[in-house]
Amino acid sequence: MILAVSERADSYMQFITVLIIFVFVLLITYWVTKWTAGYQKSRTSNANMEVLETIRLSGNKYVQIVRVGRKYLAVAICKDTVTMLTEIPEQDLVFSDGGMSGTSKFKDLLANMVKTQNDLSTDKEDGRNE
Repeated sequence: MILAVSERADSYMQFITVLIIFVFVLLITYWVTKWTAGYQKSRTSNANMEVLETIRLSGNKYVQIVRVGRKYLAVAICKDTVTMLTEIPEQDLVFSDGGMSGTSKFKDLLANMVKTQNDLSTDKEDGRNE
């Protein structure tokens, strides 16, 4: 009887130990990820070069609008080559106000998806299965 209680207590202690190690690893991973992101951001924050817009043409082919100094360039990027297509006059470009137009935050996307799922389930309950 005492042996069974001892084995049960040992099992709980092993579980608690594994749980503490798991949380510790998660915290270390979070910290390293934040540090790496800050390090990468500080390395890429140049005042003279900026990628303004990118469009994907195929699997490994892109066209980018890049600001270099005060010039705006259209650049084709392929697997092994980068080719300047043309210089674009600044007055021909359309700049967005928010800086992140066209991209949504994850929270907004998740809320939209939940709303859509709720609407679909409501339609099925009402018998309006389309």
